[in-house]
Amino acid sequence: MPAFLLSPLVKWSLAALGGAMVVHWVVKEARRINDELDSRRQVRVRVTDRENRPTLRRDPRTGEYRP
Repeated sequence: MPAFLLSPLVKWSLAALGGAMVVHWVVKEARRINDELDSRRQVRVRVTDRENRPTLRRDPRTGEYRP
């Protein structure tokens, strides 16, 4: 069976091309995940009115904190 011979330049070129494709895919996935996380972070609601925020007080009988 004849061996499939490639010059070292062709082998290095194929390896570099494969590496570039993997890096491109990883960057694309990282950007997609970050975009998804950013969109979910913006949906979160924060209470900005400190006066109307409920506070917890300790119940002396049970020791539990209740609003």
